[in-house]
Amino acid sequence: MFKNKAYYGDFMESEEKIATNILADRLAALERAGIVEKAQDTTNRTKYIYSLTGKGLDLAPVLIEIILWSAKYDSKTAAPRGFVGEAIRDRGGLIKRVRASLRRRAPGSRRRRLP
Repeated sequence: MFKNKAYYGDFMESEEKIATNILADRLAALERAGIVEKAQDTTNRTKYIYSLTGKGLDLAPVLIEIILWSAKYDSKTAAPRGFVGEAIRDRGGLIKRVRASLRRRAPGSRRRRLP
């Protein structure tokens, strides 16, 4: 949501170093739960783009609160200080900007309006 990852390879390169079978299983579970959707990339038919659905976007406030909690209690948090500062100063504005950014780049946004 916050790191602009959209392809399976993007997720594989994440600092979490999740195993391929676990990643595939979790993406499929998120898709079944209606949190993400998978669409074929129009520029490269061998790739798929994962994007958040409206239901997934509704998790933004919850995730921001978890990031803020982590920043408060864990000095080694991976969240960039600028992001944490922005969330503290203007949570509502940050959520609106994140939603607008994801809405613009979501492949499914042409098919239906995301909230």
